[in-house]
Amino acid sequence: MIKCICINDKGKPNDIPQSKWVKKGQVYTVIFTIMVLPQKTLAIQLEEIDLDETCSPYEYFLAERFMFDLDDIQKFIDFIEECTDINMSIRELMEQTNINERAADTV
Repeated sequence: MIKCICINDKGKPNDIPQSKWVKKGQVYTVIFTIMVLPQKTLAIQLEEIDLDETCSPYEYFLAERFMFDLDDIQKFIDFIEECTDINMSIRELMEQTNINERAADTV
């Protein structure tokens, strides 16, 4: 399991109910990753929140809303490749997400 912490809960689309929106400071579990278009950016699906048809057209959260522990980076890259068949370098991952060496203390 890959844990992450929400660091940005601003800009909730009107189509998503508040009950299905992330909360800053909350810990979540990543269960799927995908590159979304047209942004061409990494997005994630969370175990704790089901963005169902009531949230359409939204299905995923942008990875940039979350902080990941530095110790989980390689595990996260491997998971991204399993989900998407996309090869991503650590540098590319760090550009699209927030990495914190101290996040392990809070996750």
